[in-house]
Amino acid sequence: MARFLHLADIHLGFDRYDNKERTKDFFRAFQDVLERYAIAAQADFVLIVGDLFEHRNIQPAILNQAQICLQMLKDAEIPVLAIEGNHDNRPYGVKTSWLRYLSDWGLLKLLEPGDISAGEPFYSPWDEEWRRGGYVDLDCGVRVVGANWYGAAAPRAIEQIAAGIQALPASSNPVALMFHHGIEGQISRYVGALRYRELLPLKQAGVDYLALGHIHKSYTVEDWIFNPGSLEANNVEESQYDRGVYLVDIDRNGIHAELKQDYYQRPIIRLQLSARGQESIEDIEQGAHQTLEQAVQSGQLNPRQAPIVELRIEGQVGFDRLELDTRQLQQTLQQQSGALIFLLRYNVDQVAYGSQLTEDASRIQIEQDVFTDLLAANNVYKKRADALATGLIELKDMQLDGQTEETLYQFIQTLLQVER
Repeated sequence: MARFLHLADIHLGFDRYDNKERTKDFFRAFQDVLERYAIAAQADFVLIVGDLFEHRNIQPAILNQAQICLQMLKDAEIPVLAIEGNHDNRPYGVKTSWLRYLSDWGLLKLLEPGDISAGEPFYSPWDEEWRRGGYVDLDCGVRVVGANWYGAAAPRAIEQIAAGIQALPASSNPVALMFHHGIEGQISRYVGALRYRELLPLKQAGVDYLALGHIHKSYTVEDWIFNPGSLEANNVEESQYDRGVYLVDIDRNGIHAELKQDYYQRPIIRLQLSARGQESIEDIEQGAHQTLEQAVQSGQLNPRQAPIVELRIEGQVGFDRLELDTRQLQQTLQQQSGALIFLLRYNVDQVAYGSQLTEDASRIQIEQDVFTDLLAANNVYKKRADALATGLIELKDMQLDGQTEETLYQFIQTLLQVER
């Protein structure tokens, strides 16, 4: 019987929100997962199926995070087998990467196909002295095979990988292949996903456990394809996905992969406020604060956890949407919620009114209707829309007659001070 941990899309160095604490979250999640489900669970080995890092070029502190976590496994004598993903793979023509560096220092085994154009076999056994190889037969009785990041060329590469696996020395051990690509139909708006039938040559070649990465959502297909998802959500939309790591047991009865999600993750709270077009600016601001307070009272939001909070204000407003000071509102909401990061999504439309114009309407009638519609769409002025529209027409005529700015200003003051 063999036990291993399958994880992917760790993204150390994540910096999308330019927040140091959020960057550390990805390190904390990685460290906690390894302590719980590799060391404490006594795993025989660990698979890292791409995107250990967020970027190809990393800061020293991020490299240190990776070294701390991988050294834990080395001290526990748990081998780590890894491949590069699209985020951390070496650019074309470059011979090294940070995963290659970690492999050369003995913190993991980077399994890669050979360079056929240079006369190398496609798959060579792992050489501990040279720290190179495309597959390894582990003492626990599992053969693990690696693959590169192929991008759009993945369908053609699958045929080559399948042929390479079939050409390996015969073994009765189960075969796990690490492959950083996604399958279509798992998430929307994902271009380049593979069709299931395109992966079938790998099954026919003897792959018992296809370990995927790349898509940040957990899924399995027909008990031989497994994708754990990312450790942490890379954006608030991903918070709706199931994700985690697979703790996998292989025995004579087959493969049992259990998704583990109990580890350090920062809470992400998504809230919504609907505007109906009747509210004033003050009403919207008060509604936003009440929405947060209700989330706290219900237990959905705990300010002591310093969560990531998104509040979406949607619908229609009866004022110029730019009149709401969203920056100031966001600051006060962040203080109220105790959020590490507060995202205010202000997606509203201004209420629009449209009067029916007859074909024989005069210019004055058209102007009156246009001004009335504009004023009626504003909660502050809509009750006096007709009177103010008449005043605006008079103001326009005074401007055309050449009245002084002082006269125009006094007229406006008088117009606005009329009893509402």
